[in-house]
Amino acid sequence: MNLLILLAGFVGAIACLAHFISIAAVIGRFRASPAVEAAAARVPVSILRPVCGLENYIEDTLRSSFHLDHPDYEVIFCAADADDPVLPIVRALMAEYPHIDSRLLIGNSTVSRNPKLNNLVKGWHEARYPWVMMIDSNVAMPKDQVERMLAAWRDDTGLVCSPPVGSAPADAGAELECGFLNTYQARWQLLADSIGFGFAQGKSMLWRRDILDSAGGIEALANEIAEDAAATKIVRARGLRVRLVRAPFMQPLGARALADVWRRQVRWARLRRETFRLYFVPELLVGAAPPLAAAALVAGSVGWPITPVLIALAALWYGAEVALAYAAGWHLSWRSVPLWVLRDALLPFLWGAAWAGNDFEWRGNAMSVAVDVFGQELAAEP
Repeated sequence: MNLLILLAGFVGAIACLAHFISIAAVIGRFRASPAVEAAAARVPVSILRPVCGLENYIEDTLRSSFHLDHPDYEVIFCAADADDPVLPIVRALMAEYPHIDSRLLIGNSTVSRNPKLNNLVKGWHEARYPWVMMIDSNVAMPKDQVERMLAAWRDDTGLVCSPPVGSAPADAGAELECGFLNTYQARWQLLADSIGFGFAQGKSMLWRRDILDSAGGIEALANEIAEDAAATKIVRARGLRVRLVRAPFMQPLGARALADVWRRQVRWARLRRETFRLYFVPELLVGAAPPLAAAALVAGSVGWPITPVLIALAALWYGAEVALAYAAGWHLSWRSVPLWVLRDALLPFLWGAAWAGNDFEWRGNAMSVAVDVFGQELAAEP
C-alpha cells in the first residue's frame, strides 16, 4: 500500500470520526434545558427586529414577537425605508396587540457596509433595557425564546446566539436549504459551542448591553462585513465566550429556487472565508465526498469490492444524519437523504466558489468582501 493510499485512509478515517462524534455530541444536547434562575427570568428585555421587504411567512414570524411568555419586554421594529412593503404588516400587528410595548423606527445610519447593521443602529440606541436581543424578521420566535436564551448565559458569557434551523419547506429547493442549515451547518456550530468555541450567528443574538457598549457600542459591529463575525471577535477579545442555545430556533422557508439557495450559500461561504479564513480552509474536507473517495481508494488497493464498501459507508453516514434530524425534531422527509447527497456533492464546488470571487448580493444590495488596508471596500472589477 503506497503513501497516497495511506494518506487517503487516514483522512477518510478522521472525516468519519468527526462526522459520527459531532452527531453524537449534538444529539446529547437535546435533553432537558437548564432552568433559568427566577431573577434572570424576570429581567426586562428589548427585542430589535430589523425588517426589509416581504418574505415567506413574514406575518407569522413577526406575529410571534407578540406571543412571548416573558413578563417584561419591548419590541422595536427597525426599517430603513418608509416605503418598505412590509410596514403595513408591522403596523397592523402593533395595532392588533396594543398591550405589548412595541414601536416602529424608520431611518438608516450608514455606519458600515452591512445594511442590516445600519438598520439596527437606531434600535440599539432607543432600546430601554440592559438586555437586548437582535432577532431577524424571518425567525419564528417560540414563546419561551427569551427564557431559553437567558438559560444559556453564564458568568463567562459575552453573547448568546442561535443558528437558524430550516422548517416548513415547500419544495425541493427549500429542502436542500434545510440540508445545508440543519444537519450540516447547525450541527457544526452546536459542536463548536459544546467544546467551548462557539461562533456568533446573526439570526438571533442576546447581548448584555454593557458588554457591547464597552467595545464601542453597536457601531463596533461594523469592524467586519458580517456583524456576527465582528461580535465573535469582540466577545473573545474580552476573554468571554459566545454560547449557543441548547436547541436552535426555527426559520420557516416556504418555497426556494435552487439558484437562490446556491447564491445564499456562496454568500455565506465568502463571508466565512474572509472573516475566519483559518477555520474555513478545512471545510474542503467536510461532507461525504472525501471519505467516500478515500474508501474507494483503500478498498481498491486491498482488493475489496468497491461498490458494497461505498454503499455501506454511505448508509452509515446518512443514517447518522437521519438519527440527528429525528432526535432534534428537525425537518425530515423521503427527499432528505437524496438532497443531503446532492448537498455533499456541491460542497467542494461551494468551497471553490468561495475563493473564486469577492462579490455577492444581499437583499438587493451589491456587496463585496474585498477591502483595502484602510478598511474601504475595493471597487469590483468590470
